[in-house]
Amino acid sequence: MPTLIADACAATATATTTGAALPAVLGAGLPVPLVDGTTVPHANLDLAASAPALTCVADRVNALLPYHASVHRGAGYASTVCTAALEAARRTVGRFVGARTDDVVVFTRNTTDALNLLAGAVPGSVLCLDVEHHATLLAWRGGSHRVLRAAATVDSTLDDLRDSLAATPTALVAVTGASNVTGEVLPLAEIARIAHEAGARIVVDAAQLAPHRRVDIEAAGIDYVALSGHKLYAPFGSGALIGRRDWLDVATPYLAGGGAVQHVEVAGDGTAAEVSWAPAPHRHEAGTPNVPGAVALAAACDALDAVFDDAVAHEHALSERLAAGLEGCPGVRPLRIWHDAPDRVGVHSFVVDGHPAGLVAAYLSAEHGISVRDGKFCAHPLVDRLTGWAEGAVRASLGLGTTESDVDRLVAALHELVADGPRWDYEVVDGRWVPVEDPRDLDPLGFGGPAGGAGHSGCGH
Repeated sequence: MPTLIADACAATATATTTGAALPAVLGAGLPVPLVDGTTVPHANLDLAASAPALTCVADRVNALLPYHASVHRGAGYASTVCTAALEAARRTVGRFVGARTDDVVVFTRNTTDALNLLAGAVPGSVLCLDVEHHATLLAWRGGSHRVLRAAATVDSTLDDLRDSLAATPTALVAVTGASNVTGEVLPLAEIARIAHEAGARIVVDAAQLAPHRRVDIEAAGIDYVALSGHKLYAPFGSGALIGRRDWLDVATPYLAGGGAVQHVEVAGDGTAAEVSWAPAPHRHEAGTPNVPGAVALAAACDALDAVFDDAVAHEHALSERLAAGLEGCPGVRPLRIWHDAPDRVGVHSFVVDGHPAGLVAAYLSAEHGISVRDGKFCAHPLVDRLTGWAEGAVRASLGLGTTESDVDRLVAALHELVADGPRWDYEVVDGRWVPVEDPRDLDPLGFGGPAGGAGHSGCGH
């Protein structure tokens, strides 16, 4: 780990449930107002949607900003420094996911961007499951693709996957690493083996997996992995696609422009006669790259890599505590896809009998200072199947910075809701549940006030 990152993380570490130290998250303990006029520490249980920055990640970005300059082809000192920082970040991200020596790391905006980039490189049909985030369901719609309905168990789902691949030639199998609805983890090494036996490759949507579990694409036989910095405590607009070079080296460039070419010849009439494209990763990174975002992502990877075992143990203890609390709350129904999943990260979705999901989320925020996510989480087919209810569900998600107190506050608030209902009145405005005559200051930073919504309640990748 670079010294700057190690020092910053050590200086702001917080204790876990096991007594170990984890890097601090910006905003931990942030006082938030309630509708009754009091304030409480923020319980952020919406990390699966987007996580705040680690303190050490923000420090790393701030250290870079005085040197900010355009990278590559620049002889100036700042440009040279930023070029080195960008390429070092590329190597760090590759190491974080166990990339092979000949794999390529392409910086993207996020997981959605990475999967859409890969979609332009796949030389054949794509198969995915119906439990996927929309990023994995929809990225392939410009080409040949099909969707396999997940069976009642993981084992049965793998049998169906094997049969589907045997029946139809397939170039790529696209699967989630961990469900963004239920947190359940698939046996990726086994799916990779099934895909390879059928002559297909596998891409893993690791947006929810990478912040919670180690990913080793070489050991697991994964061909491509896509991830988002904003899920990895680095919300500075960068993600990555990591994997095999050959498809990416011959694919049409994701964007046409500066940085993606080696040479352009212009004909006499002023038209571009011939273009020699650069190989990956630069082939797919046209334009000025997001150097602070790449550096932030690498800093988060380094910080997480140093504490992963302790972080997993911390999350597991909290996740078990939350699961038991939800199971013991009358009228609360936790959601699961499979009960034989080999692992589960700290993502828990549920419905509360007689209470719309949006109302539950508004109540938790306004009366208890607890942030959760409500709706269908950009996984409409799965949530519709699990709930059978157009209102969607509520999702609580855990991670670095989550405490036992946060979990206990949520469970207690749900017991109170089921027993007594909300203390405040709520209404639907522009498709969203909100407190009636909300007295809280929703623009404490003076940025212009809350924007009116139209009922969108998903969570981007």
